[in-house]
Amino acid sequence: MAPTLAGLPLAGLDDKPTVQPPVIVSTWDFGKDANEAALRVLETQGSALDAVESGVHVPENDPANQSVGYGGLPDRDGIVTLDACIMDHRGRAGSVSGLEHIRHPISVARRVMEKTPHVMLVGDGALQFALSEGFQKENLLTDKSKEAWEKWRVTSKYQPQINIENHDTIGMIVWDHKRQFAGACTTSGLAYKMHGRVGDSPIIGAGLYVDQAVGAATGTGLGEVVLRQCSAFLIVELMHNGKSPQKACEEAIRRIVLANANYRDFQVGFIAVNSKGQVGAYSIQPGFTYALYQNGKHQILPSKSYLV
Repeated sequence: MAPTLAGLPLAGLDDKPTVQPPVIVSTWDFGKDANEAALRVLETQGSALDAVESGVHVPENDPANQSVGYGGLPDRDGIVTLDACIMDHRGRAGSVSGLEHIRHPISVARRVMEKTPHVMLVGDGALQFALSEGFQKENLLTDKSKEAWEKWRVTSKYQPQINIENHDTIGMIVWDHKRQFAGACTTSGLAYKMHGRVGDSPIIGAGLYVDQAVGAATGTGLGEVVLRQCSAFLIVELMHNGKSPQKACEEAIRRIVLANANYRDFQVGFIAVNSKGQVGAYSIQPGFTYALYQNGKHQILPSKSYLV
């Protein structure tokens, strides 16, 4: 039988043959290494939740990646602040925002989900909680990122860069051997943002959404426009109403384009997986890539885009 929600069949999700699990998909080229780490977890009987956490640890721990975790570019005051969220097949979610001094914000987000009555902790409260859970405080500003910030301060001009270094936020979706979904999203946010700025990445329904009966979606790019559209929830809801993951991602991008006259000036990209294991990806600008593990094969694929 087709998956159901509250006893009702989901439109468009019929009993046709599905892709065999697992499926792992994440944003950008560097997602391939993250996917490989996630797969190793699944191969040792770990859950989808375990897999997304371990997978995104890879870019969080990479000082060469200046958009996620350790080594991330700071805000305009020279402070590295991190955002992350995680969500599982049961609809549980955890999130942190404006977190300083902790290398793996995704793991703090998971602790928020599993050990508190809350969904989201921010700033000093998130740090206090992390330290109480045994996370180690450290300096996340590497020499490379500090040097870049000091050069930026000469002009202090803010200008989003499209497809900067072919990476940005990492969003990851895992559909495991039990056909259970989990998702994760983690970032150091916009380089040289105002201190206290929050983008879409830690917001459930904006940067990430998981519905076990339907599928999951996540994204990357300019968080403000994604926040205004609640894009991850929108994509999952479109899949619930019968659209394929590809068509749902395309519609989410179309709505951002319609709502923002300056859409040529920024990038947004989405990925999605439905409960049949089908994958979709779409972006505003050419150049968005995603990493996919499916049918026993790792790939890095170019996304289709609104602009060509």
